[in-house]
Amino acid sequence: MFQLLLVIIYLAFISLGLPDSLLGSAWPTMYREFSVPVSYAGGISMIIAVGTIVSSLQSDRLTKRFGTGKVTASSVLMTAVALFGFSIAHSYAALCLWAVPYGLGAGSVDASLNNYVALHYASRHMSWLHCMWGVGASLGPYIMGLALAGGRNWNMGYRYIAILQIVLTAILIFSLPLWKKQDTNDTGQTDGETQSKPLSLRQIVKIPGAKEVMITFFCYCALEQTAGLWASSYLVLRRGLSAETAAGFASLFFIGITAGRAFSGFLTMKLNDTQMIRLGQGFMLFGIVLLLLPFGSMTALLGLIFVGLGCAPVYPSIIHSTPEHFGADRSQAMIGVQMASAYMGTCFMPPIFGFIANHISVSLFPVYLLAILSLMVAMHEKMLPKVSGSSEQKNW
Repeated sequence: MFQLLLVIIYLAFISLGLPDSLLGSAWPTMYREFSVPVSYAGGISMIIAVGTIVSSLQSDRLTKRFGTGKVTASSVLMTAVALFGFSIAHSYAALCLWAVPYGLGAGSVDASLNNYVALHYASRHMSWLHCMWGVGASLGPYIMGLALAGGRNWNMGYRYIAILQIVLTAILIFSLPLWKKQDTNDTGQTDGETQSKPLSLRQIVKIPGAKEVMITFFCYCALEQTAGLWASSYLVLRRGLSAETAAGFASLFFIGITAGRAFSGFLTMKLNDTQMIRLGQGFMLFGIVLLLLPFGSMTALLGLIFVGLGCAPVYPSIIHSTPEHFGADRSQAMIGVQMASAYMGTCFMPPIFGFIANHISVSLFPVYLLAILSLMVAMHEKMLPKVSGSSEQKNW
């Protein structure tokens, strides 16, 4: 039964990745229909991000009260309803309205599922599950493309994904009895202990190592999002590549992340989480150095691939190490604030580089990535001596 639940979680991660790249793939058609500037996509993304931050911070309270299964099913249902709302929206204001439940649903399920896997499954599954999310995120634009190529509009692309999310909701509802076997751990009861109360944000940040891991997560997601968003522009404006070639090169960054997570699952059988994080940071550093070198386009291509490969193990390994570093009873609260920190890094750091690129030079792209990576490494290393119950830090 426990393995059947793992299969359902794998399906959930694929399905949850499906809508994450839809807006970007459909926006060139959407903004013309609504007669709004192309930059207005940022407004929808910001509303979704704010919703995910709010719901991530509430994930500890919700999970301890209702359990991971119910929180996951209700959050996916909320996301499905929001996606169906997108499919019937015919104004920019309507999209902004439906973006609210989209964000609220996405944050809760992300934090709850990640915590459940961190508590109950080996590190390799965390890497492979996030690889499956990448598969879903890659399939989303393909499904949208099929809808547009088939003579239908972008609304139908969102409707297809909404239907898939509704099917997942039904599967999750029928699987609720499977979650109960481990539900005591998710509601704060471990090995006969009484149920702990949800932690406030003030209490969480006072936990030794909490501020450091939050900054580490902030930096990781800032680096990943900035690299993914600005790689093409850097290659065109600094390296002189054509837009088509640059787009192809930039896609290899995401391929590197997805393929890297598939391979990382096997590496975790030999290396622990701290070693995987350090290995990933080393790959990112090597990739950024290649981007800094004044050589040809192939060097820049290899640099982006290595940055993507380096990103691959960091996110899953930080999440999976949370129960060991901070305790199973506090892991849901910690993962919630880590998710919130991640979304903040995703929201704020790429626009900051956009300001730098516009007012100084886009050639500072690898320097910006290097600065973020340096802070990430410093905070992670500063965290390790502070966390209790961690044996991983002694093994490198």
